[in-house]
Amino acid sequence: MVTLIRLVVSWGINVLALIVVDALFGSVEIGRWGPLVVGGIVLGVANAVLRPLIAVLTLPLVVLSLGIGYFAISVLMLAIAEWVSTDFSIDGFWTYVGATIVISVVNVVLGTILGVRGKHRVRFERGSHR
Repeated sequence: MVTLIRLVVSWGINVLALIVVDALFGSVEIGRWGPLVVGGIVLGVANAVLRPLIAVLTLPLVVLSLGIGYFAISVLMLAIAEWVSTDFSIDGFWTYVGATIVISVVNVVLGTILGVRGKHRVRFERGSHR
């Protein structure tokens, strides 16, 4: 149950991050709720499943590029979300870069505040009241 709650909260954060990106960048077009919901789900699944796999497979490149390769993987995850979702388009390389930075910042800030990321994660356990 706790994992399901964390997944729903993470999905909501991704949707909110996409709304922020859509509002900030003129070259990002996301149709309303349907594409936002699908984009948030795809972004969450891609980050949870594909990103770690690709990071392991490209680890030498990530190390040699001093971490820039890992950022490129984040851009790729956003591109996958755009590709899968209808009525979702991003025009231009620098828009991808900026959108990836904004999505990362929104995810870190809200994930930390809501307790779904970081080492001080909120724990929902039976019998424990903090």
